[in-house]
Amino acid sequence: MRNSKIAGIGHYVPDNVVTNKDLEKLMDTSDEWIRERTGIVERRYFTEGVDTTANMGAEASRRALQMAGLEAKDVDMIIFATLSPDYVFPGSGVLMQRELGLKEIPALDVRNQCSGFIYALSVGDQFIKTGMYNNILVVGSEIHSTGLEFNDRGRGVSVIFGDGAGAVLLTPSESNDKGILSTHLHADGELAEELAVTAPNSNKKDRLTHEMIDDGSVYPYMNGNLVFKHAVTRFPEVIEEALNKNGYKPTDIDLLVPHQANLRITSYIQQKMGLPAEKVMSNIHKYGNTTAASVPIALSEAYQEGRIKEGDLVCLAAFGSGFTWASALIRW
Repeated sequence: MRNSKIAGIGHYVPDNVVTNKDLEKLMDTSDEWIRERTGIVERRYFTEGVDTTANMGAEASRRALQMAGLEAKDVDMIIFATLSPDYVFPGSGVLMQRELGLKEIPALDVRNQCSGFIYALSVGDQFIKTGMYNNILVVGSEIHSTGLEFNDRGRGVSVIFGDGAGAVLLTPSESNDKGILSTHLHADGELAEELAVTAPNSNKKDRLTHEMIDDGSVYPYMNGNLVFKHAVTRFPEVIEEALNKNGYKPTDIDLLVPHQANLRITSYIQQKMGLPAEKVMSNIHKYGNTTAASVPIALSEAYQEGRIKEGDLVCLAAFGSGFTWASALIRW
């Protein structure tokens, strides 16, 4: 079977910069507190009437297509990862398809939150491996800022998240030694409610009630200590799994691009894997946690900064709600 490769990559973030100082005006928090616990300095929020989950993904996709030297009409499939779709249904994949002026090609939505992009990348990789499709857009896009609770009750979560989108174009690789070498996907639903938005939901007769709003269940809940504990275990495990599968060791990695969840988690992974700072991509200070968009935005920025060159061994890894975790090993 043929390998797939990333032929193009791009990202888009809204113009609206929101600093920690801005959030101090909305809740009892501080720039120092946010920096110390998360590493975040600022994040981007969408502009109403300008940005949508679908059109941000479309703009990131246009940039990926431009890098690949292809046009939208060349795309065979869209795989769209998000936890913040434009509508409850239909999914954002078809809306992005419309935005790009495409018709009839399949558009698949993936709901694996922080691991969503790597899950989507793995799906696209399989379609190319089997020869079913040749040019696949894999997108991660999120608008979190409309679903956060900007008050003292919600501050532990609301300071973390931001909006943005990233995309890659997958195409067949000319060599089986280049491209995506392997992907590794895992999930464990035992602790699903420890990082979740549980309302509104379909298993209640009244799907949305004032009680849900009052008790905060319509907003994200995160058991921060528990999530941290599992993240620092699963991240190294899934990275090692990818390396072992392909006969490599941590020192062979040229660049690790982890999901931008928390700078403390990234620093722990760096230390655990024995990697120098220049081999670990981190941009959480600029964008916060953009969930499914996090990995492709970081990958795109790393490429633009010249931190990835042909022949490099690049590892992607993520952990998040579900719990889900995943990795991909790529020979660029």
